Amino acid sequence: MEWRWTAGPAPSGGPAGEETEGVVLLRVLGSAAGGGSPQWNCGCPVCTAVRSGAGPARTQSSVAVSADRRRWFLINASPDVRTQIEAFPALHPREDRTTPLEAVLLTDAELDHTLGLLMLREARAGLSLYATPAVHKTLRDGSGLLPALERYCPVQWRAVVPGVGMSLDGGLSCRAFDVPTTKRSRFGPGEDHGRVVGYRLTDERSGGTLVYLPGVQALTPEIAAEMPGCQCLLIDGTCWRDDELVRLGLAGKTSREMGHLPIDGPDGSLALLPALGVERTIFVHLNNTNPILLEDSPERRVVEGSGMEVARDGLEVEV
Repeated sequence: MEWRWTAGPAPSGGPAGEETEGVVLLRVLGSAAGGGSPQWNCGCPVCTAVRSGAGPARTQSSVAVSADRRRWFLINASPDVRTQIEAFPALHPREDRTTPLEAVLLTDAELDHTLGLLMLREARAGLSLYATPAVHKTLRDGSGLLPALERYCPVQWRAVVPGVGMSLDGGLSCRAFDVPTTKRSRFGPGEDHGRVVGYRLTDERSGGTLVYLPGVQALTPEIAAEMPGCQCLLIDGTCWRDDELVRLGLAGKTSREMGHLPIDGPDGSLALLPALGVERTIFVHLNNTNPILLEDSPERRVVEGSGMEVARDGLEVEV
């Protein structure tokens, strides 16, 4: 398949070939953390309940975003990317294998955010990949994912510099911002700056703005400074409690030690987020152990009672 846009049937309304006036549209392709929900090898109470129908199954974290509903950008490429594309008609290819996918933007080099790149290897014209130098170095020299991918298709790397705005096709602009983390790199020592980023995305015509932040260890003043004017924040909701996995006997590290701010507690995200003044807040990147995955859980009621939301696969957000 070629990664270039051609005029064709409008995927979200409007005649073919016309620009769609309006707002940024974000589609949550996958709302779960690595492993999905339920996770294939996990029999924790939440996974067991999801299997019984107490909550919908979820694929691994990724979103698609567009300002004209014709040219689309993936933020992260999860191992479930093929299933996610098939579930979203706006991403379906044309008869000649051209597709509306323009590029992939990465927030980090984690396998659950990058393995899907290998599933996109049929792109004859190559892949356009936005990533920081730190993430690019990890994918090339650490995990070895990029050299493997480049044996199948060319990859055009576009350097992402935190704090520097970029204009994307279709009237969409974005600015990455650094997300400090003390999480150990799985692939050896590397640069701290740019190892994890969030993205602030803006419609250049309407000014509608949202922030996608699927991994964050602490809400630092620098991260808070990215929120003014943000109409919707999609933020890391990996664990409910900091010691969630420890309590279940599934890991020896806390949520924070794994690079994720927990939701609950006096210094958790639920307590800190209201001060940011964002109009709409949605938790994404939900670990399979997190009780907010269950629609009738007390924790889910606490989140919804606060006015915040829990993402699901297929959720669409307009700003």
